[in-house]
Amino acid sequence: MQSFGGNCLRYHNYFSRNNSIQNLFSFPSSFLQKFPELMFKGLICQRPQKMCLFHDTQKFEPLLFQITAGHDKFPIIFAPICVNYHCYSTRAPSRSYRKRVRKRLLKSLKPTLDQTKFHLALSQIPPRFTPEELCNVMTLRSDPLVCLELFHWASQQPRFRHDVSTFHVTIKKLGAAKMYQEMDDIVNQLLADPLIGSEALYNTVIYYFTEARKLSRAVNIFKQMKNSRNSNCRPSIRTYNILFAALLGRGSNTYINYVYMETIRSLFKQMVNDGVEPDIFLLNAMLKGYVLSLHVNDALRIFHQMGVVYNCQPNSFTYDYLIHGLCAQGRTKNAEELCHEMKIKGFIPSSKSYNSLVNALALGGEIEEAVSYLWEMTEKQRSADFITYRTVLDEICRRGSVQEAMSLLHKFQDKDLLDGHAYRKLLYVLEDDYGNSVNRID
Repeated sequence: MQSFGGNCLRYHNYFSRNNSIQNLFSFPSSFLQKFPELMFKGLICQRPQKMCLFHDTQKFEPLLFQITAGHDKFPIIFAPICVNYHCYSTRAPSRSYRKRVRKRLLKSLKPTLDQTKFHLALSQIPPRFTPEELCNVMTLRSDPLVCLELFHWASQQPRFRHDVSTFHVTIKKLGAAKMYQEMDDIVNQLLADPLIGSEALYNTVIYYFTEARKLSRAVNIFKQMKNSRNSNCRPSIRTYNILFAALLGRGSNTYINYVYMETIRSLFKQMVNDGVEPDIFLLNAMLKGYVLSLHVNDALRIFHQMGVVYNCQPNSFTYDYLIHGLCAQGRTKNAEELCHEMKIKGFIPSSKSYNSLVNALALGGEIEEAVSYLWEMTEKQRSADFITYRTVLDEICRRGSVQEAMSLLHKFQDKDLLDGHAYRKLLYVLEDDYGNSVNRID
């Protein structure tokens, strides 16, 4: 048996019929007559062809086949014959090429219209239909492409004009399906007609633009709402809540929140100047933004204005944001005061607030208070994370009370506050850092 593999075939710039590759593709004519399907499948090429190469570093891949030469009539192919050659280059694909590839990929993944569903929907539309009747039919359709096609079909009908309802249902269907490009085209048609629009419709457009991370488009819609002569299209508290949630929903990166806080502050001033009364959700969004951007004093200013300047009272989320922000700056006394005030009003701090407070107290050297809050949060059915347990135990050991830390760790296990994996991990950390781990059995 003769086999071909490895890097037995190499070339510099080209290879042709005169090279050793010729013998691999030369089969008797009787063999080709018995197996013509190999010719049609491209496994064997009768006519010699010159293969031009692009780079000196290219190589001919192994031929994945074996030929039995001892057969009495013709060789037997045990594996398909395939020729693979690759072009190796150190240059990255150009930007235009990547765009073309992405465009083709998106086009191939684009869903197609189901003609059966479309014609079924058309059959349910009465002659000389109204926008309300079209809206009812589109609402019942689950396929957004059918709704889009119905919208375009209705636009071509004589004596028909779209209204707010048909635009609204189409934009909602496309936005929910994440078909943002098609939705953008419908929005452009909406903006081209200044007589069509409502506050709810524009809020939906802004919401889906923020979901698509097209903040510039969302802000442009907001500006058009502010400049609209129709009072029904002016921004409301819901509009500002959508924009604030979008601007503050870009992660917990402090720098990003710091950059966007100027925009949020400007929006807040515009809202107050326009006579829009903020609610607790918007004030909490402002407060959260200040905390995440490390402007804790500004967050406290808004907190003290609640119930005095603004007609709303702080809730549990308000206190949780402030406690977390104060603990991040090491202001444990202020955080404890807010925690006490929170409990007086009947609110229970969240797990995040308790964890922040326990960690800040332990790192500040107030071990007794940290342990007290740790037991309190377990009584309030709040769970401490691994970092909180390790911080408390580490700080106890730093004071030289290793046995006290070990005893506290055993108490955590006895009360089922730690699972087996977390307990062993904490025990190994304490033994490695402060005790003897030579005789430990993993």
